[in-house]
Amino acid sequence: MKIGNVKIDGYLFLAPMADVTNPAFRTLCKKHGAAMTYSEMISADAVLHGNIRTASRGLSSEKEKPFAIQIFGNSADTIGIAASMIEEKYSPDIIDLNFGCPANVLVKDGSGSALLDFPERIREIVSAVYGKTEAPVTAKIRVLHDMKKTLDIARTIEEAGASAITVHGRTQAQQYAGKAEHEYARNIKKELSIPVIANGDIVDGLSAKQVLEHTGCDALMIGRAAMGDPHVFTKIAHFLRTGEQLPTDECTQRLADLKEYLRLLELYGLEEHVDIRMHARWFTRGIKGGRHVRQGISGTREKRSIIQLMESMCEQLSDKATNNDFHGN
Repeated sequence: MKIGNVKIDGYLFLAPMADVTNPAFRTLCKKHGAAMTYSEMISADAVLHGNIRTASRGLSSEKEKPFAIQIFGNSADTIGIAASMIEEKYSPDIIDLNFGCPANVLVKDGSGSALLDFPERIREIVSAVYGKTEAPVTAKIRVLHDMKKTLDIARTIEEAGASAITVHGRTQAQQYAGKAEHEYARNIKKELSIPVIANGDIVDGLSAKQVLEHTGCDALMIGRAAMGDPHVFTKIAHFLRTGEQLPTDECTQRLADLKEYLRLLELYGLEEHVDIRMHARWFTRGIKGGRHVRQGISGTREKRSIIQLMESMCEQLSDKATNNDFHGN
């Protein structure tokens, strides 16, 4: 598929997530089959004020191209200037605009999903960025309770110059609770001529297949399901291709990915910007014995100790599986 002039080989995208999609994590997801990765959302105001930590979020490498940087703010002028500065410094393939984040800190400032109540300001922001950058402009939205108003916003975004739109099928009030309603993405896809990307509750091969078939969208965006499990892209792609679950030693795979993630954090000089204990705990989710390991991780700051805890968990699971096989025979 293509977004503007950017060719993308695949249709599984990694969602932009605050304090998650740093360059190390994006590189790991790309390795596992993410066709497109997005930065953590970057404040347009912070860019203009030269915030150092904000600047680090735009770092990228050739390994993860094509790559998008997501910007948020509430002023068309500010976002337009910030987008131009970001393009000059980091050369992202795509610039994405955040009209969907439901976090109170953004909503109170009139940014993120708060902008859905002001369609003309959304038009101004998209137009401002479209006029100041060479990279294609895309947008990510949440939905309103009113289908017609949501469709109007999507049309406004396309008319203002956007090359693609991502639709998260939840309202601002839902945050991340309840069920994502993909009927919105389905209707938006019917209305627009630009690519439409569906987002929300895509956690495995089956859910991915159902959303693709229901919406007819051009791509899927995967968010929280990738946290601690970047291999999810490989598993989903395999299911969509074969209709079968990929046989995987889940614990061993998570351990290998955690080791690689910690290595990449060090390589990119990001260790001081990341809560390693919190991120390491994500890699234990859904694994038997994970709760005990998470408690252990909370009590240490040493990477080697974290890895040893994971190794011990995987060894115990492997021993139990071996014993079960032995007794079963």
